[in-house]
Amino acid sequence: MGAVRVGAPLAALLLAACLGMPASAMAQVASAASAGQDQPTDELVPPTSANDFTSAQLDSVIAGSWRSPANTARDVYRHPKATLQFFGIRPDQTVIEITPGGGWYSEILAPLLHDNGHYIAAVQAPAGGDEARRDGDALHQKFAADPAHYGKAKFVEFDPKAPVFGAPGSADLVLTFRNVHNWVMADTAPAMFKAFFAVLRPGGVLGVVDHRADDNASLATVKQSGYLPTRYVVKLATEAGFTLDESNEINANPKDTKDYPKGVWTLPPTLTLGEQDKAKYQAIGESDRMTLRFVKPSAPVPATSTP
Repeated sequence: MGAVRVGAPLAALLLAACLGMPASAMAQVASAASAGQDQPTDELVPPTSANDFTSAQLDSVIAGSWRSPANTARDVYRHPKATLQFFGIRPDQTVIEITPGGGWYSEILAPLLHDNGHYIAAVQAPAGGDEARRDGDALHQKFAADPAHYGKAKFVEFDPKAPVFGAPGSADLVLTFRNVHNWVMADTAPAMFKAFFAVLRPGGVLGVVDHRADDNASLATVKQSGYLPTRYVVKLATEAGFTLDESNEINANPKDTKDYPKGVWTLPPTLTLGEQDKAKYQAIGESDRMTLRFVKPSAPVPATSTP
């Protein structure tokens, strides 16, 4: 998979740090690695931190030959490295991706987490409709065809009206890309956010990317367009118990005027209008998107008492 080449002692230290080992144990690991080293330390220039190690691993998987050309062509709109770094991903985490669809992010996440972490694709139960069934079947086939990169990926099926994504507190990171608008239209969004909160460990992160409506837009006027007011997504998350940690403009697109005849699906990659004004919409590119990082508090927030 094009692993990053680092010196044995530092590689051992970085892995130990990612796995949360105490300093004394880390020292023993580094010492053992040094004893078994079979090449001079000055031949390689290793990363200087666990963050550098993760960055190099992201570079490797994003450049992976297993990714489809159609997907890599969309990197310019989706900014996968910057987005995942903003969400704080590490190769040793347990990560649940909600409704991966055709697997655009799966091509990056599953190989990244293959060796030291856990990738879980949360797919809607087949009873959820034809699209959910097609997406689930395609993703199973994709993973089965390439066990070298997807062989350790897991699946969990959920009912969007009563979702459960795993044992309580079992995940480090929950990610959802361009899905919240679908749950809002189906009136299942509150249940989904509550289930995200339940499956995350205290201190765990929920990362959300979705099509962003204008700040002054009301939910009622944009609900069927695919765009959502940022404040409404924040409301869904905070009512479920999350704290908004930070927002980012990584996936912003100022060219997006958000006033199209077929909503967000007028733009690439869907291009619902077909050849009608196709060049115009291709020049705009993919939608303007919010990128939000929420955190599950490590301890319950104490209630405010009234004197």
